[in-house]
Amino acid sequence: MNLTRAESIKLVEDITKEIKGLDFGNNRVIVAPVSINLASVVGAEKDKRIECSSQNMHFADSGAYTGEVSANILKDIDVNITLLGHSERREYFNEDDELLKLKVDQAMSKNIEVIFCFGEKLEDRQAENHFSVVASQITNALFHLEASNWKNIILAYEPVWAIGTGMTASPDQAQEMHAFIRNLVKENYNSDIADNVSILYGGSVKPTNAQEIFGKPDVDGGLIGGAALKADLFAGIIKAIC
Repeated sequence: MNLTRAESIKLVEDITKEIKGLDFGNNRVIVAPVSINLASVVGAEKDKRIECSSQNMHFADSGAYTGEVSANILKDIDVNITLLGHSERREYFNEDDELLKLKVDQAMSKNIEVIFCFGEKLEDRQAENHFSVVASQITNALFHLEASNWKNIILAYEPVWAIGTGMTASPDQAQEMHAFIRNLVKENYNSDIADNVSILYGGSVKPTNAQEIFGKPDVDGGLIGGAALKADLFAGIIKAIC
């Protein structure tokens, strides 16, 4: 819940300037402004290299769900990506696996790409339950999907204990969890899907640590929080992977 309309537009314009001429290769740059600013940011992004995602989406087509945003509303403003299951949605708005499964199903039915977020809290990590927590979150919300749906799934691992705390999972810890996630997908689907699904890391990524984290074989990119609010920092992270 950051930035006004004007601030959101300026941020994307500044990011665009910072990365002008940069070859993305097979990488993608996606921003997720607050819902009320989405249409303005989509309209202001001139060269369309930077894609836009919503931060959330409801599971119903329409109805008495005051304050919510539907898939049809998003698609009408050319937004075809949504975050689902972000740790803050889980923590502050009590979103559970059952609700997220409904949202995922709605996104798949509308051909909306999902950046699906999940991850363990500090107490889970300390109790060495982090693998089982992550496996449960992914299994309950995603493993009912048809194999064909996985072209519209991006996974985003958020160690909640490393978000906004200054703590960061070490590159080896990130790699260990990402390898576990990829193997979990392989066991439930196949090697092709597991090898091709993007698994992002989200937890206090900065330009100073991005290259080392992204250099791990199973870390395909980042889900960036505070650093994405400053064009030079976000551009530095983008340059670390492109």
